[in-house]
Amino acid sequence: MALLVLGGAVRAAQAQGSYADVIASVQPKIVKVFGAGGVRGLEAYQSGFVISAEGHVLTTWSYVLDTAEDTVTVVLDDGRRFDAALVGADPRLEIAVLKCDAKDLPFFNLDQAATLTAGDRVLAFSNLFNVAAGNEAASVLHGQVAAKTSLAARRGAYETTYNGAVYVLDAMTNNPGAAGGALTDRKGRIAGLLGKELKNSLNDTWLNYAIPVSELTVAVDDILAGKSRPRSAGDAANAKKPKEPVTVSLLGVYLVPDVLAKTPPYVDRIEPNSAAAKAGLKADDLILFVNDRTVSSRKVLLEELTFIDRLDEVRLVVQRGQELIEMKLLAPDQP
Repeated sequence: MALLVLGGAVRAAQAQGSYADVIASVQPKIVKVFGAGGVRGLEAYQSGFVISAEGHVLTTWSYVLDTAEDTVTVVLDDGRRFDAALVGADPRLEIAVLKCDAKDLPFFNLDQAATLTAGDRVLAFSNLFNVAAGNEAASVLHGQVAAKTSLAARRGAYETTYNGAVYVLDAMTNNPGAAGGALTDRKGRIAGLLGKELKNSLNDTWLNYAIPVSELTVAVDDILAGKSRPRSAGDAANAKKPKEPVTVSLLGVYLVPDVLAKTPPYVDRIEPNSAAAKAGLKADDLILFVNDRTVSSRKVLLEELTFIDRLDEVRLVVQRGQELIEMKLLAPDQP
């Protein structure tokens, strides 16, 4: 019996050593993300992880990225700090891709992501509670997958735009700053993106979950390919504008007043019998995309419309409460 106990102790020590090696290999791929939020009483930080050697970072789409300067700060594992630009986002999946000016970074290859099942051991890496601001290591939680399920079956219980598959975790990942962190298997292979803080409105319990990488790869590839992204200054300079572009007034849309440095493009009211009214646009809708371009502010929305001819169709993605709605608008012919 003593030999069995000793053997068990040796195996436990070997397992701990193995995890230490895995954690050491993953830490250089984890980043801390700092942006907006503090002045509103909300956390101004979250997590992310590197997905290319050229400095692309996958993180969660949130108010933290909503900065007036269109940049956020990314802090690498070694403490280096970079301004990172938003490459693109997909609010339907609650993800965003950032780009910082760094080279030869260790990264997760999303094409080689692990697929998990209930009972699998996992590690969750994140900057929860903002414990790391420089070259400090990210926090690591050890747990296992409790279940793989769909948030779509829980509409009304959780306020989120995402309704796809999730890994439910028995590790306490639902903490400030953890969103956007990496979920890996016991070998350190990327498996999922840690989700936002999510509370069940029916029983006040919190959900610890991660979105499987398999749910995200197509959207990430589209973003990196230039789809669903904001128009850069270079794009705007090289693009040819129509002589008669569409305007919000032609569509029958009145936006909220431009009172902030980066006023969100919320709809204030809709002109009756207008193109917007016929398409179903409503007051308080938040416009997220115009013709597959991300519009992060009222100013960006108005600028984006200047690239669309008034005779062409305008495709919108709007957020109404926790629902994302796609619609098409066509301005009426001039009298």
